[in-house]
Amino acid sequence: MSTRTEKTAQALIDRCGQTYAEQAGIRLRNTPGPLYQALVLAHLLSARIKSDIAVAAARALFDAGMRDPKRMAEATWQQRVDALGVGHYRRYDERTATQLGDGAQLLLDRYGGDLRKVRGPDVSQRLREFPGIGPMGVDIFLREVQAVWPEHAPYIDRKAQDGAERVGLPRSPKTLGGLVSRDDVPRLTAGLVRIALDKDLAADVRARAGR
Repeated sequence: MSTRTEKTAQALIDRCGQTYAEQAGIRLRNTPGPLYQALVLAHLLSARIKSDIAVAAARALFDAGMRDPKRMAEATWQQRVDALGVGHYRRYDERTATQLGDGAQLLLDRYGGDLRKVRGPDVSQRLREFPGIGPMGVDIFLREVQAVWPEHAPYIDRKAQDGAERVGLPRSPKTLGGLVSRDDVPRLTAGLVRIALDKDLAADVRARAGR
């Protein structure tokens, strides 16, 4: 792999390589609480809304105590709506509040509140059982948790591949994953997604890498 390509990958991580979980204050580990928080974040990010608003809404829910499925299910619909409003997640707040409550109850009833029980070859199908989690939500969740569920790494979906192309990197997930250390693959992936959504950010990364 060329030094120039590796330099671009490093410039990308340095400029915009914070994962969305990190941005939302989630200390991601392979334990029920952080995994559930990552699912909530994926749900919010998969709506047609700015990512910063989705992250702020996730933080607001967690700050209001809804950090695990039990507390999310026990919260009233209005409490969920109010927390989403604190994060300015207003366009979809009522539907999302319902979906979050239903999804939390489903997780408790079917998996004992533990998302580790959805791991396996049919993980995508099981994740889509949760209200509000479609194909995009699955991609977002697996992009974020690939550090703790390494069987999915490198998880670099089409949106991230579009970002790679925008800064002159290869689209191949295997090739992209080989540009950085295993620990940095989630950061690389998050940066690629941000670049896919922001032409100015892509231009900045290219300039930093001398491309």
